[in-house]
Amino acid sequence: MKIALFITCLTDTFYPRTGIAVVKVLEKLGCQAEFPEQQTCCGQPMWNNGYSSEARQLARRMIETFDNYEYVVTPSGSCAAMIRDYYEQIFENDPAWQSRAKAFANKTYEFIEFLVKILNVDLRQHNVRWQGRATYHYSCHLRGIGVTNEAVQVINQIDGLEYVPLEKADQCCGFGGTFAMKYPKISGEMVRDKVNCIGNTKAQTVVSNDAGCTMNLSGSCRREQLDVAFKSLAEIIAEGMGLLEREAAPPDTRQEQ
Repeated sequence: MKIALFITCLTDTFYPRTGIAVVKVLEKLGCQAEFPEQQTCCGQPMWNNGYSSEARQLARRMIETFDNYEYVVTPSGSCAAMIRDYYEQIFENDPAWQSRAKAFANKTYEFIEFLVKILNVDLRQHNVRWQGRATYHYSCHLRGIGVTNEAVQVINQIDGLEYVPLEKADQCCGFGGTFAMKYPKISGEMVRDKVNCIGNTKAQTVVSNDAGCTMNLSGSCRREQLDVAFKSLAEIIAEGMGLLEREAAPPDTRQEQ
């Protein structure tokens, strides 16, 4: 199966290890992963701020770039949601491009969603082992594309990984793209609440599959002096398969209460 990787701006710039992990895992599972170099931003920042013409221009480029692939896989629920929720709307006055946008949306998947819904992966059959205590942040955009507990399903297939559910798991971390800039005080209170929930799990690792959420949460954890590591589930799987050298979690200096 040949798939195209849509890496997204934030992942490429700040979390390239996640992209590497995605490719390694997909290839281990028998996929032929390719990276079309013509890809750019999906247009989400422009669309969110009312620049519909600029967003439309980027959407056309994305559709053309990935036109010849059966599947498009991205490590970002946020960018997947942009394509699947809004690309048809972007071209509402252009039936030809709207049809192409719909076809593109129908073949675009978030990485963990792709593992579960298309590849039907059971990691127990691949002897994936990753020792540690981790919790999981469920990003809001995943709900928009119909992803619910797929990540938790996959986490529970990893031998040695002790999963601790996160209180208020369905609550936004406060990032929300431009929301964090337009309403910084509200955003700040929301993320501090999430940090408290993370601290209560006593987990050393937070699994976060969306780069925007990861930036927001990890930054707030540093400011609140909560010493936890952030990893995408792709990285944990790759480490558990022996495809990436494991990055150590910070030492656990907290006392059990």
